[in-house]
Amino acid sequence: MSPQSGATSERVVQETSEDAQTFEQEAAEASIGLVSDRHKARIHRGMLCVLIGGAAWGAFGTAAKYLLDVYHVEPLWLIDVREFFSALLFLGAATVVDRKRLTQAIHDRQALGKIFAVSFTAILFSQIAYIYAVDATNSATATIMQALGMLGVLFFVCFKARRGPRKREVLGIAMALIGTYLLVTGGDLSSLRLPLRGVFWGALCACAQTSLSILPKKLMEQWGNFVFNGIAFLFSSVCLAVVYQPWNHMPPLDSFGWILVVVGITVGTFFAYGLYLQGVQDAGSMRAVLLGTIEPVMATITTVIVLGTSFSVTDFIGFGLILGMVVLTA
Repeated sequence: MSPQSGATSERVVQETSEDAQTFEQEAAEASIGLVSDRHKARIHRGMLCVLIGGAAWGAFGTAAKYLLDVYHVEPLWLIDVREFFSALLFLGAATVVDRKRLTQAIHDRQALGKIFAVSFTAILFSQIAYIYAVDATNSATATIMQALGMLGVLFFVCFKARRGPRKREVLGIAMALIGTYLLVTGGDLSSLRLPLRGVFWGALCACAQTSLSILPKKLMEQWGNFVFNGIAFLFSSVCLAVVYQPWNHMPPLDSFGWILVVVGITVGTFFAYGLYLQGVQDAGSMRAVLLGTIEPVMATITTVIVLGTSFSVTDFIGFGLILGMVVLTA
């Protein structure tokens, strides 16, 4: 583990403890009427941002699945176009609201090197794993598998804090394992409900979510949401473009297809990331994790309504167990 990763992990453990203390303090103050109306309004705003951002991300997965299946868009093309134009939106927002830090970051070679590294190990990794998981399964299953990344965060925090998992965390781990078993096999060990390709990308999706939850944290605190995401997405998209050359893989999109691409860039990426991270800042990470379960719920609803995908009873039980894990480990 690099010194940078070590420093980041220590901060994660510290802030997890501070967030829990803040949550308990707010609850105590609320019981005696000490929480100001302004502070309550900020928390409520943050909760709303998390819900909207999470719902946008969940709905994007369904739009991506539609593009992949109906228009036969190549996953890497969608990833690269989405990252590049989202980077322009993030950098544009940074120019307006955080120009000073953007200028400082651009002229700081050490900062650029760190952002470059995290853009590969977290941003690009998560984008590729998620889109390929959606392509191999569906947006609901991919989003649920992504939620398993909470287990990686839990193990990481336990390791850094040098403690074992608590009883509710052990229960959450058991629920996650049973839920994953039901999703993969449908309760029948002799068969696989998900293709091996879907299991593979789903597992990578969970690993990527763990990486995304840990590695960018300190850099985002130092440089801000818009600056970090703008530079990281730009690094990632340009490097992918050099290798993949998306201009040689243009899909046959009609006007509706291009609308889905634009919505995926603006709503499913820029607003989803921006609102969710604003919600974390206003409402706290504990509330954000709990309310973030709206992502798989929205993905499931839109998958059923838009794509007509059907799920079995064991699928929904598996979904519920994994979401229960998120609540317990939060």
